[in-house]
Amino acid sequence: MSYSALQSCRCPRCHAEYDATTLLGLCRSCGSPLLARYDLDAVTVGPDDIARRAADLWRYHELLPVSAPEHVVTLGEGMTPLLSAPRLAEELGLDRLWVKDEGALPTGSFKARGAAVGVSRARELGAQRIVLPTNGNAGAAWSTYGARAALDVVVVMPVDAPMITRVETVATGGDLRLVDGLISDAGRLVAAAVAKSSGRWFDVSTLKEPYRVEGKKTMAFEIVEQLGWRMPDVIVYPTGGGVGLIGIHKGLSELVELGWLTGPLPRLVAVQAEGCAPIVRAFEAGATESEPWPNAVTTAFGINVPKALGDFLVLEALYATGGTAVAVTDDELLGDVRLVGQMEGMFLCPEGAATVAATRRLIGQGWISTDEEVVLLNTGAGLVYPHSVPVEAPTLAADGVLVLPAT
Repeated sequence: MSYSALQSCRCPRCHAEYDATTLLGLCRSCGSPLLARYDLDAVTVGPDDIARRAADLWRYHELLPVSAPEHVVTLGEGMTPLLSAPRLAEELGLDRLWVKDEGALPTGSFKARGAAVGVSRARELGAQRIVLPTNGNAGAAWSTYGARAALDVVVVMPVDAPMITRVETVATGGDLRLVDGLISDAGRLVAAAVAKSSGRWFDVSTLKEPYRVEGKKTMAFEIVEQLGWRMPDVIVYPTGGGVGLIGIHKGLSELVELGWLTGPLPRLVAVQAEGCAPIVRAFEAGATESEPWPNAVTTAFGINVPKALGDFLVLEALYATGGTAVAVTDDELLGDVRLVGQMEGMFLCPEGAATVAATRRLIGQGWISTDEEVVLLNTGAGLVYPHSVPVEAPTLAADGVLVLPAT
């Protein structure tokens, strides 16, 4: 069979179908994000074949949109560790707890997955210049992979974005523009600039092209492969734009349809911060989409998204899997950055630490049982957010002698 089983792109709202061999944005009929569709009947490989391939996300190439290996833009991304967390599990009251550590990816966050696949497909289809708004990590990732692919990249980022992601963007040749506002303000500036560009710039904002989500869904592929081709009971995911959660749901559904997995999908949990929780509020109301969150603010900068374009797809995934949505405080998630670091030696990003706080809450409520297997997504390296752990170094005594604490 061919390298990719990509068939078309379809609108999940109005079901309009699009030719996937051209650059695509939103649905031209209703403005919805488009999702890639695959001819799963044409996929002739199975898990045993996958196991013999290189340990990167391209091992799943039949279920990715790039048509041939020569179009792949890669820095070795994928197959991040799925780490057991026994001490943290005991602290929370669980028998089995795993952390999928996306901080090990080339640009330090899960955004490398979406950028690798999105840039590869954009270049294959003829894009030369791309532009996107970002809270930080996506800008660094798309700039990095854009440099690898020899594409021009403009990144529009809130002025409060983490300094390290700003440095990553500039270091890899991205044209960084800062805006005094939120990612929603950056998005409006990008949309206006693209509209004036007469097609010279390709907008790769979250879900405004169909292939970022395809890269993100490989998190699901890896989790089940690392568990021996079985699904956990619960997956807990920090949710801003929600592309990763949408991708996890899409990827698992495809594997079930292929027959590689059996049984019900894991219950998906969307975690947000109390200072920006539009998905949580919509879920609690039983709504099918969210309302913009006013005055959004949280130290977990990656999930500070007042209104996600794909919110209806996030909520659909929660309802379909019997999942839920939880908001935690900044104090809770920052406390768990320290707790997990001290207990497990994992320096989680604030967004990843929010999943710990949410899991604790759900165990306390009885929504998660002690005997259930839970996977937490740490979506980035804690090193990107040094401010999350203030350091107060003790001073030496006047005579230069360091006194160690008593044991």
